[in-house]
Parts: sequence; C-alpha cells; structure tokens
Amino acid sequence: MTEKTERQVRATDIPAASYRLRWVRAPGPGGQNVNKLATACQLRFQVGSTELLGEAGRERLRKLAGRRLNKDDELVIEAHAFRTREANLRDALRRLAALLEAAAREPKKRVPTRPGRAARERRMADKRHRQRIKHWRGGDDD
Repeated sequence: MTEKTERQVRATDIPAASYRLRWVRAPGPGGQNVNKLATACQLRFQVGSTELLGEAGRERLRKLAGRRLNKDDELVIEAHAFRTREANLRDALRRLAALLEAAAREPKKRVPTRPGRAARERRMADKRHRQRIKHWRGGDDD
C-alpha cells in the first residue's frame, strides 16, 4: 500500500466500522441521574487495521496515543465532559480526528545549520563578560 499524503481528517471521514462505542457512567459529581444514566463515551479505535493511514502514519499514531493505546493495539478515548451522549460522542470523534490528522502529517526533516557570525560574536562577548564578573568577584588572595 502506498503512503497516504498529508490531508485534513474530519470526524465525518472516519468510517463507523473502524471504531467501537461503549457507554459508561461518567465519573465525578452529578445531579439526579448520576447513578442511572450512562452518558460517558468510550471509543475504541483499532490502530493496526486502519486504512486511513499508511504504516508510517500508524506508527506515529501509536506514539501520539501514549497510554491511551492498550495491549490489543486499540486507541481508547474516553469522553465525559458533557451531559449528553451525543455531545460526548462528538467530542470523542473530534479528538480521534485530531489525533489521526496529527499522525497523517509527516514531520519535517531538520536541516542542520551552523551559527552565524553575529551569534558567535554575541557568545564570545558574553563569555568575556562572565570572565570579567568572575575575575572581580574574588578578593585579595595574598
């Protein structure tokens, strides 16, 4: 498979078959329905089998996921900031899309450069200044 090119990933671009949803009770304080309603969204995205990214992109996604990646190569996103299921689902999909977009972007290669003449002169002037400060800091050593 060829490497995917850099492009913007929207939440609507993510096929519903590529993730699983589970509704759980939200942590933290709540109102009358806190112990009755499961409004927190737990989204599980299978990283290894996604076709939205190439192999290099999947590796970048694994690195970006950090501890949200479990041993089954699933990216687990928990969204519980809102009171409704719909809002939490939108939040989880938005966060997944942001991660996918960041993973799709190939990092720029660093071009090694050397310091310019002015930077070298500033560095040397600073060293001379420090030298003078330390020289006068002492006292009579005789």
